[in-house]
Amino acid sequence: MPDIDRKRAWLVTVDGAPQSYVDLDEPTHLEFEYARRLGHVLDTLAEPRRALDVLHLGGGALTLPRYVAATRPGSRQDVVEADRGLLELVAEHLPLPQGSGIALHAADARAWLEGAPADSADVLVADVFGGSRVPAHLTSLAYVREAARVLRDDGVYLANLPDAAPFTFLRSQLATLGARFQELLLIAEPGVLRGRRFGNAVLAAAHRPLDTAALTRLTAADPFPARVEHGEALREFTGGARPVRDEDAVPSPEPPDGAFGIG
Repeated sequence: MPDIDRKRAWLVTVDGAPQSYVDLDEPTHLEFEYARRLGHVLDTLAEPRRALDVLHLGGGALTLPRYVAATRPGSRQDVVEADRGLLELVAEHLPLPQGSGIALHAADARAWLEGAPADSADVLVADVFGGSRVPAHLTSLAYVREAARVLRDDGVYLANLPDAAPFTFLRSQLATLGARFQELLLIAEPGVLRGRRFGNAVLAAAHRPLDTAALTRLTAADPFPARVEHGEALREFTGGARPVRDEDAVPSPEPPDGAFGIG
């Protein structure tokens, strides 16, 4: 669907739900709240314009890969998307610029991850949805171990995860990531964290300190303000949640009707 307010901007929907937004003339424009938060983290991971090796699990309209290509020229990026039809649609109607450094792969995210070389990525962005839910096989400790194997020692794992109070899914994912990574950080809209509505949270995990001060400033000043939780506050939020095993894994919760509707 074209955006009537921006000349070459498009909204991609899947089964009637907004899936991606991209402006071909301005790839640094991030329309969705969660994408803006992922962008803020990407901006603080290294000095400005430094090229990174980025693995994206979930492609959509390639919004974040385009953002990285524009803000960090020379970056090498792999995008893994299970929906081959979506990849073909995007390639035909929303083509990537020449020399973008973005390689597309039609494959299951976990299967592709398990075959990826170790220590090959600076950043791994997980934004995978089967319909409106994160698939169960991308929520377990075995999956997180594969993600950690592919990341370099100073690499950072990022995930877009939906949930609502009492945050059973989100807490389990924090516990699962915390079993493998030393540093955890969560970014979400205050109303979501207070249990007022269903929404997306961005999780970051690493073996090195993340720039929480810079992220707090960026997210607080954003047109869609968010809170950054880390340290003891995040440990209290996680509570007694335990890491998820493959045999116990479940998809993220079903969004309530209208949670991600169009306008």
